[in-house]
Amino acid sequence: MLLTALISSLTIIFSLTPGYGCVEIIGGHDVPSHSRPYMASIQVNRKHKCGGALIKPAWVLTAAHCADGKPKLNSVVLGIDSLRENTKTKQVFKIKKEFPHRSFDRNTKENDIMLLQLDRAVDINKFVSILRLPKRYSDLKAGTHCTVAGWGITKEKSTTPSNRLKEVNITIVDRGTCNDKDHYNDKPKVTANMLCAGDKNGNDACEGDSGGPLICNNKYSGNTSFGIGCGKAKYPGIYTALTNKYLDWIKKITAPVSKPDY
Repeated sequence: MLLTALISSLTIIFSLTPGYGCVEIIGGHDVPSHSRPYMASIQVNRKHKCGGALIKPAWVLTAAHCADGKPKLNSVVLGIDSLRENTKTKQVFKIKKEFPHRSFDRNTKENDIMLLQLDRAVDINKFVSILRLPKRYSDLKAGTHCTVAGWGITKEKSTTPSNRLKEVNITIVDRGTCNDKDHYNDKPKVTANMLCAGDKNGNDACEGDSGGPLICNNKYSGNTSFGIGCGKAKYPGIYTALTNKYLDWIKKITAPVSKPDY
C-alpha cells in the first residue's frame, strides 16, 4: 500500500510464474509499524504464499490463483509486520473453506478473486482490523495515485519473501494503453474488471504479493492479480478491480446463514 517521495527510486516487480503472475514488492520501503492492520499473510505450512485483506471478522479477500498448486493453503496470519517475529499481536487462523470465483479463468485472468472463510472470528483491536469495502464501484481515471503492499520477494531472482511488510506507490494506467501493441497487446486483454497500474520507472508489485489490496484515493479498489516480467515499465501490474459485480458476489458469499424461524 502507500507514499511518494520515499518510493520514487524504488523498484517493484511483477513475476509471471508458469501460467501465472504471483506478485511481490521489490525495493519497497517498510510500512510504519502496524499501519496496515487489515493485511493478511496467507500461508502454506507456515510459509507465506499470498497477501490478502480482512474484510469481515472471519473473511479474507485475495486472488483466486493463490489456490493453485499443492499443498493447499492452510492458514492465515494477521496482526504482524514481520513474518518471522512471534509477537503478541499475532493472530493465526485455519482456513475453513475457499471460495474462488466460479468463473475464474486461468487463461484470460478474468475473475481472479477469492474469499477465504476463517475457522473463527478474529479479535478486532488496533493491530487487527477490517478494511472496508467500497459501497459501490467507480472506475479509476488514468493518473490516479495508488499504493500496494506485501511481503513479496525483494530481489528479482529470489524465492524468499520479505520478512517485513513493504509498500510502494503506483499510478493507474489507461486500459487502452495497457492493451496496445507496445504493452500487453491484448495477451491477455485488460478488461473492465481489471485495473492496470505501475509507473515509468517500473515500480510495481511482484511474486508473493498476489491477492494483496490495492488502495487508491484511500479506498480499497482492487487486489493484486498478475503481470509479466519484473520491474518492466512495458508491463504494468494488473489488479482485479472491485467492481459492482464482485461487491455483490462478496456480499452474497459472506452473508450470514439465516436460522429457521421456529
